[in-house]
Amino acid sequence: MNLKEGEQHGDAYKAVNLASAVPAFELEDGTILTQSMAMMEWLEEVYPNPSLFVGNAATDAKIRAFANIISSEMHPLNNLRVLKYLVGEMALEDSQKMQWMHHWMHKGFLAAEAMMKSHESGYCYGDAPTLADICLVPQIYNALRFKVEMEKYPRLMQCYEHALMHTAFDNARPEKQPDSTLPL
Repeated sequence: MNLKEGEQHGDAYKAVNLASAVPAFELEDGTILTQSMAMMEWLEEVYPNPSLFVGNAATDAKIRAFANIISSEMHPLNNLRVLKYLVGEMALEDSQKMQWMHHWMHKGFLAAEAMMKSHESGYCYGDAPTLADICLVPQIYNALRFKVEMEKYPRLMQCYEHALMHTAFDNARPEKQPDSTLPL
């Protein structure tokens, strides 16, 4: 889906997802899954190895909390649908839109950084990627794209840079996708 062109609002995609939101994932039996967090939980249940969690109930709850800061408190306020509304219906200037984005990113990153203060591993929680890393990497990518100052978040940046050394994260970079118009 080319989000900038609004392909997700076309009739063909609305037949898949009435919310006109991405992602949507069709299972072999025709079941359509929507919402990234629900899809990742499905992946964990169906393909538990490697796990998106560490196997300790308290730490796994922290991983979910960290992921929810990003997926519930940051990302929705900075997605294309909201940004278009801010400059369209709300008639905000681009500088005001950027102020909005930076505000909500900083609020979320401050909370996430505080959660990471006691963790020393390369990834957010342990020696392997977890749901926390999967949520963190694209949010930092967006923050850097929109020139959010990240110096206040050294632990998050350490996790981000470490994750990008993993083949899966590296291959998932937006500029590496077949339809990307971003430079490599």
